[in-house]
Amino acid sequence: MNVKIISDSTCDLSPELIEKYDISIIPLYVSMGDTAKKDGTEVTPDNIYDYVDKTGKLPKTSAANVGDYIEVFKIWKSRGYSIVHFSISSDFSSTYHNACIAAEEVGDVYVVDSRNLSTGQGLVVLHGADLALEGKSAEEIKNECDSLTSRVEASFVVDSIDYLHKGGRCSAIAALGANLLKLKPCIEVIDGKMKPSKKYRGIIDRVILNYVTERLNGRNDISTKRIFITHTKCNPDVVEKVKAEIKKYFDFDEILETTAGCTVTSHCGPNTLGILFIRK
Repeated sequence: MNVKIISDSTCDLSPELIEKYDISIIPLYVSMGDTAKKDGTEVTPDNIYDYVDKTGKLPKTSAANVGDYIEVFKIWKSRGYSIVHFSISSDFSSTYHNACIAAEEVGDVYVVDSRNLSTGQGLVVLHGADLALEGKSAEEIKNECDSLTSRVEASFVVDSIDYLHKGGRCSAIAALGANLLKLKPCIEVIDGKMKPSKKYRGIIDRVILNYVTERLNGRNDISTKRIFITHTKCNPDVVEKVKAEIKKYFDFDEILETTAGCTVTSHCGPNTLGILFIRK
């Protein structure tokens, strides 16, 4: 039984993981000025940092269109595959809606709304890839992944709220106050939407370790199969300390480090880090 796993580029999986699990990626679009480019292939997070530094503006992201999905779905359908496609949360983008329209036209395509973003979505994609390797059907994979999405725990600590301010997600007064007080907000994905939770205070390197401790300490409801450390241009020494901190609490089969793609970068800016995992 041939099942092809496909995902939007918003899953932030590393090239190594994409190759290992033979996942096909459909890019979203990132517009800087009047030019729209494909996420991950024609534009990278470094391009976003340069654009923001030069213009003071954030790029805009837009969904892959129905035609993009039809084109890729037809390729794999013609090769004899059933398809399971994973999209960023339908509350963030119209990608899920567009993929569903394309799936209906092509046939034998099952679309999963990950109810998440970045490697929160990536965790659902990898679970689907694991099931495909076990020989599950496309319909079985969709059903199991649909039931998994509510157990994904995704959060990030943001160093500066400048990007959130530029994106209209907080007021100028709130941004000024947060920066003066050196506040570092934690952003969580809850029910498919990004929501602010705790605010930390202090130097980002220390805040990140406190955040990791609070996320893991005293928990007995976490699946230890895999955990992601996903970040935007964080100090490698800090990332290594995060790995060591994680190991104090759980013996995960895999601790996977990835660099966040254009979606998280354009929302949160540099020195953002999150740990993302699945609850039992």
